Amino acid sequence: MPLEFDSELRRQSSSLIEANNDTGRVAFCGPVVLSAITGYSISKVEDEIRAFRELPPERKPIIKGTYAEEVASALAHFGYRMELKTSFMHLARKERPTVWAWMQKPRNAWAHYILAIHKGKEGHWILIKGVKLCDTYSEGKWQFVCDGPHKGARIMEIFEVKRALEA
Repeated sequence: MPLEFDSELRRQSSSLIEANNDTGRVAFCGPVVLSAITGYSISKVEDEIRAFRELPPERKPIIKGTYAEEVASALAHFGYRMELKTSFMHLARKERPTVWAWMQKPRNAWAHYILAIHKGKEGHWILIKGVKLCDTYSEGKWQFVCDGPHKGARIMEIFEVKRALEA
């Protein structure tokens, strides 16, 4: 059951929302992507991930790495659902499509897509809507995918994010 936060803490707009980093430090990819989708601050997003991890409220470690289940849980808390659209985990890394190759394929231009990509030896979350990308490399700001650093990155999984409709 999602908690209701004060309406002024959430920024709503029909345009793209930049991530709201209120922590005073560098934020990592999971919280940045979640903040850009929901409009909630990174500190609120990190609190929700900590709650999912069942950490005591007084412990507030920086959220450095997130799993798909944690991202999906935080999105659900804020009123969104995340659906796995495609997984390339069954393919060797070099056989997986690049972000740029995926951008050439038809998709819903109005939906948010969270892509799990390879960045060096680590995984990394990026957020794409239309032809724009948001992640930690852009400091939570939206930029054109063609101008971003991830065009050649290999995709592990693609998730589509939509508002959750309550029955």
